[in-house]
Amino acid sequence: MKHVLLAAAALSLTAFAADAHATLEEKSAVIGKTTKLTLRVPHGCKGEATHTVRIEIPEGFYAVKPMPKAGWTLETETGAYETSYINHGRTMTEGVRAVIWSGGDLQNDWYDEFVIRGAVGPNMDAGGMLYFPAVQTCATGTADWTDTSGSREVPNPAPKLKLVAGDAGHGHGSHGGMDHKASLVTAGALEITGGFSRETLPNQPAGGGFMTVTNTGTEDDQLVAATSPASARVEIHEMKMDGDVMRMRELAGGLPIPAGETVMLKPGGYHLMFMGLTDGFTEGEMIDVMLTFERAGDVAVKLKVGPRNAKGHGHMKHGN
Repeated sequence: MKHVLLAAAALSLTAFAADAHATLEEKSAVIGKTTKLTLRVPHGCKGEATHTVRIEIPEGFYAVKPMPKAGWTLETETGAYETSYINHGRTMTEGVRAVIWSGGDLQNDWYDEFVIRGAVGPNMDAGGMLYFPAVQTCATGTADWTDTSGSREVPNPAPKLKLVAGDAGHGHGSHGGMDHKASLVTAGALEITGGFSRETLPNQPAGGGFMTVTNTGTEDDQLVAATSPASARVEIHEMKMDGDVMRMRELAGGLPIPAGETVMLKPGGYHLMFMGLTDGFTEGEMIDVMLTFERAGDVAVKLKVGPRNAKGHGHMKHGN
């Protein structure tokens, strides 16, 4: 009997530890659909009451509207989207990127919920995850839930949402069009496939470039530069979490392509940034790009321009 009680106590403690994290009540959302998300806050900061709750909005979740809470001041921070979205016939290029509830008094022994509403972008992948980093601020400390690695071992996992296919997201993993082999470019041990870009808005000053680079050799290589007649300059960029904020930064030293590995340049991650566009990118056209690798040297590739929400070379006909 004693062993049974000890086992039950251990299970209870494990369940309590799992529930101690700030999480989303909703576990999944349908691609291309609007959904409500509820951030659950189960405790304060090492015994202190929470007076501010902040949640970051990831790329791919747009048209966000927060729910006000009695006794709390509601604020939002806005910023540009990496891609544009069509919302009720209107093109959205920016929107809410963070929601802050402040001035409250959520005691350590109390529980509360904070609600937002938004839509999952139609360009997202079924089976993928969206992470919503959140931070509680107390009198002398914070409780941050900002780790987006997906690891179960970290003490501060960010609240997450699994993406599932629906009517609007059906077939996102295998949509038709030209496959990667049709766009294959080889240079020594490197294989470059699936090059694409996205149509730009009128007067948009910059555009993105994406592809997959596989190093089949035994020596590391590195993408060190890129040029294109389509823009004044081309930079190699990375989207990455900086604390609890998603930021884009230039990889001044280049992008490593390790031996035997595949590196994807894709929306929301590594990508080329065409700065100072000569003309806008139009769906269906091809963009000439010269890539420069440390070992493979100069490699000419073409990026096919898809719609503004294109997520791959094989999704050029996917609508907005």
